[in-house]
Parts: sequence; structure tokens; C-alpha cells
Amino acid sequence: MPVEGGSTIGSASAARHPKQKRKAHSLSIRRTNSTEERPLGTQRGDMLEGQDSKLPLSVRNNLLDLFGQIEREFENLYIENLELRREIDSLNERLTGDGQTIEGGDPGKGALKTKASHSTSQLSQKLKTTYKASTSKIVSSFKATAGSRALCQLLKDYVGHRDGIWDLSITRTQPVVLGTASADHSALLWSIETGKCLLRYAGHAGSVNSIKFHPTEQMALTASGDQTAHIWRYMVQLPAPQPPPDASASCDEDQDSSDREEGEVDPEGPCEVPTVRVATATLKSHQGVVIAADWLVGGRQVVTASWDRAANLYEVETSELVHTLSGHDQELTHCCTHPTQRLVVTSSRDTTFRLWDFREPSIHSVNVFQGHTDTVTSAVFTVGDNVVSGSDDRTVKVWDLKNMRSPIATIRTDSAINRISVSANQRIIALPHDNRQVRLFDMSGVRLARLPRSNRMGHRRMVCCTAWNEENQSCNLFTCGFDRQAIGWNINIPALLQEK
Repeated sequence: MPVEGGSTIGSASAARHPKQKRKAHSLSIRRTNSTEERPLGTQRGDMLEGQDSKLPLSVRNNLLDLFGQIEREFENLYIENLELRREIDSLNERLTGDGQTIEGGDPGKGALKTKASHSTSQLSQKLKTTYKASTSKIVSSFKATAGSRALCQLLKDYVGHRDGIWDLSITRTQPVVLGTASADHSALLWSIETGKCLLRYAGHAGSVNSIKFHPTEQMALTASGDQTAHIWRYMVQLPAPQPPPDASASCDEDQDSSDREEGEVDPEGPCEVPTVRVATATLKSHQGVVIAADWLVGGRQVVTASWDRAANLYEVETSELVHTLSGHDQELTHCCTHPTQRLVVTSSRDTTFRLWDFREPSIHSVNVFQGHTDTVTSAVFTVGDNVVSGSDDRTVKVWDLKNMRSPIATIRTDSAINRISVSANQRIIALPHDNRQVRLFDMSGVRLARLPRSNRMGHRRMVCCTAWNEENQSCNLFTCGFDRQAIGWNINIPALLQEK
């Protein structure tokens, strides 16, 4: 989570609440005598006896077969290791009988070491190959086929910030550009097609934690660790487009997960670009870090969320504080407004999110929802009547605004979720994870795809935020993270949904 002031990468893990450990589930397999010849079905029946599992029998039998193959391979490797040890002992005895010692400078030492080293290398390589092949079989047995052939094309990398990127957003007016908010105290505007930085905003004195664009005018709203939110105007001119890179990968393909070096991206930074240093309006009523801000429908009011446990509603024209939305027990983490109605949702570290209704001028009703067990990192509206909430408890829940007593869908993942986004046309949920993955789900909780991540593409650190940009059949997804870069992806939505 962003902290007030400067660099945040080193202290990010300390600022985040401890994650709850997931219960380890193990499959107990009772071994039978390998020399005893018994029917396969009887052996499986004995091994499955007394186990309480909801897995289908065919899947469990498949698991047992795979585990049996792994066991046999390790037994063979163990036997080969014993034979190698005997051979080494035999060579040592021969050297001793010839009056040579291993510590001496005799040529026999080199031969022995070479042979032992070669044998050890072969053993190590075989062990790695066996383990990789066996685990690949297990993974492929359970991996969903949905989205396996959907095309995710790398669009562009946007590199230029000097610290982690907390948030990103797409302009809602022409020209369409990408905005990023960073812990380096700046916000940058980018050409989506060329990846060129077009403008820098440097008016904040602390980490820029959020960026959102006005629905009809060329104005941006940024929230900062300096306890303020700024509204500022921009004017940009798009450069000539460049041919797209020829880089594509299957969304759910098994990528090489070997990480690149953990060294930081060390960009020279964007070339000299126009810089805006003075805000059109400064909103100053908070007593703590302003973690997020958003425009209400129409763009005449904005809402801000802060670590002072309150959200504030302001008039844009006068910068006047209209309402203070209090009630959360701990720091706020995010806020979001409905695209067509005067509704606001705020999320907090108190494990709840709250829905605020400003549709009636004299009535400001609030509803509290307690569907998570850890920090609610974000809650967002969809174009329809849904709210989607994500949490550090590693779950995402989909709610119906007409009946929010319980979620209509729950997505369980293996890592904490950060600032989620939902595509407007196809209503696809993009989940950025602490473990550097980005996964796509539909509104019913069905997993559609996972963005490629390898040593050649994807994020090297925590993914903080996602944002969609949909134009006709073309659909772009943008992600940003602690590795100081934003990445654009072209998602083939028709192919994705066809495999659903």
C-alpha cells in the first residue's frame, strides 16, 4: 500500500497487513506392497479407502497413477545414486591400493573428480527433468481449457517512472491516452500506440496514489501521500503511430516461470516532455494520506478516500467540501463511483466496504457489507447493477446491487488481490495479484485466462492495478506494478468467450 512521501518499494511488504495462511490440504495415499500382484482396481480401492474427498473417482485414480510414476522415478534415481556411491568407493580403494591419495596432485584425482562430477551432473539433470515432467502432467490434468487458445498480444511497455506505479487509467475523451500514478511523486500521460511519454504532472509533494480522468473534459484527478487531491488540466498531441510488435502468446499456456533478475528497472526516464506543476484546484481537507479519488457522474463533484478513515465529497468548481463520509473503523484503501448513477463505494482495511447513495439530495444512505475476512483492497461498480470486491483474503466477490445480502459469485485465488477492473462491454474481471500474475474471470466466477508471464514478458513484482480500454472488437488491458512499468495487452475477446 502506498505510504506518505517518497519511495515505497522497500517498505511495501511492511505496510501491508500479514496475510492469512491458507490451510494446507494433503492427499493421503496408503502404499501397497509393490511385489504383490493384485488387480489395479483393488489396489486403488485400498488406497482410496477411508479417505473423504469430493474429487471424482476418475480424477483420484489419475492422481494416484501420476504419484506412482513419480515414486518409481525417484526409486530408480535412488538406486542409481547408490550405484554411483559404490563406484566412487571402489575407485577410492583402487587409488589407495596404488599409493595415491585423493588430496594429492596425481592425475588420478582429476579423472576421479571428472567422472564423479559428470555422474552427479547427469543425476541432477535427470532429477530436474523427471520432476518437471511429472508436475507438468499433474498441472495439465487439472488446468482449465477455457482460454487456452485465446490470443494475448503484448501491445507496449510504458517505462519511465523512477519508482513503483500504484494506479493507471484511460482518458474518456479524445485523444485517448494512458495515465499512470507513481510513488516517484509524478503522474505521466502516455501515447498508447507508441509508448511515448507525452506529459508529466509534478505538482504533488508525495507519492501519487491514484489517477482518474474527467468524463467529458481534458482534466485529471490525482490523489497523493501529501494529504491532498489535485485537479489539473492537460493538453497533449499524439505522435504518429508505429507498427505493432510481433509478440503474441497463449493466455493459459505454460510459460517459463523462471524470474528475471530482481534488479530494478533502471530507465533513463522519459525524454524532455511538457510538465504541469500547478493544479487547477487543490482539495485539502484530509488529515492523512489520500489513497484514491474519483469523479462522480457528470464530473461536477469528486470523492476522495484517505487513511484518516474518511471519504470526502467536493464541489469541483469551488473546491468546497460538501460531505464527510465517516464510519469505517480503519484506513480506507479505495473508492469508486458508479458510471451512470450518484453512487459511491469505499473499501477499507476494516474488512468491509460501504455503499453511499447520493441520488436524493437530502438523503445520503449508507450500507455496510462484511463479506471478506481481510483488508478489502478495492470495490468497483460494473456497467450493470453489480459491485465486484477484492481482498487480501485472496477472494473476489460479485454482488447484486438489488440484493446484497450475499454474493452471487465468489472467486478464490492463491494470492492477495489489488485494484481490480471490469470491462464495460463484456464484463470481464481483471485481477492483479501480489504474486505478479494477472487473471481474467467472467462475472459468474469462471476463469477465462491468465496473462503470459515469463522472463521475457510480464511484471517482475507485485501487480498493483488493471484498467480496460474497449473500442469495437479491439480490447486492450493495461497493468502496472512495483517494477516501475506499465504494460499494454491486446485481448482477443471473441476467441476468449468462444472457448468459455
